[in-house]
Amino acid sequence: MDNLLTPILTLTGLGIIFGAGLALAAKKFCVVTDLRLEKIYAQLPGTNCGACGKPGCIGFAEGLIKGTCSIEGCVVAEEKVREMIAGVLGVEHKDKLKKVAVLHCNGGNKRAGDKFEYSGIRSCLSANLIAGGPKACIYGCIGYGDCQRVCLFGAITMNEEGLPVVDEYKCTACGKCVAVCPKKLFSLTSADKKYSVRCRSLDLGKKVMQVCSVGCIACRKCEKACPVEAIKMIDNLSVIDYNICDNRGECFRVCPTKSIARKEDKLWKMHL
Repeated sequence: MDNLLTPILTLTGLGIIFGAGLALAAKKFCVVTDLRLEKIYAQLPGTNCGACGKPGCIGFAEGLIKGTCSIEGCVVAEEKVREMIAGVLGVEHKDKLKKVAVLHCNGGNKRAGDKFEYSGIRSCLSANLIAGGPKACIYGCIGYGDCQRVCLFGAITMNEEGLPVVDEYKCTACGKCVAVCPKKLFSLTSADKKYSVRCRSLDLGKKVMQVCSVGCIACRKCEKACPVEAIKMIDNLSVIDYNICDNRGECFRVCPTKSIARKEDKLWKMHL
């Protein structure tokens, strides 16, 4: 009996010692989880698009708690979601003005010609590596849909002219299209702005007209017509300052090449 009692007591003692050691280790090295993390993460869209600059939605949620991110950093979240997250964090919520992606080219395959026939990979990035792509205008949209493929929200479709069309209802201004376009033809603009220069060419007027019928020719008519001086000519291209622009539309009405478009029912239309 004594032979059995000794190992039993020994094992029991070791169990108590190891159990106490594990309890102390768990207490010392435990990771305290902020209960707000799960609540915030549950509200986020879960797309992990990276537009906030963090490694996915969980990284953004952690950044909010640590104070290294702002609620507005998630461009995908709807306004009601931002309001709920603000409630969890105990901070004041301010409405964010919606931004959308805008394409600055309207040449397409109807109004802008090609300089050669391209037969390689149907990718704007790949085509751009060969003499700037097949378009005669080296600044123009190549039209192979890289922007459409990277859009996680289905907000971009290609029309019959080979130009991207942005659905403002679906666009979250995540910036994926801005980053992927080799011609840098997209910008993120406040959704309430109604006028846009649909051209990015820096060429002189004569050369512009040789390759595209709707390009900016730097005639300065828009600049002179704007009553609030919101449009300036920079490097042969009209540029609208949206901090000043109040949607009067004089630039749209006087543009001789119709390179300035107006937004109607959330679609950009030329003054034809």
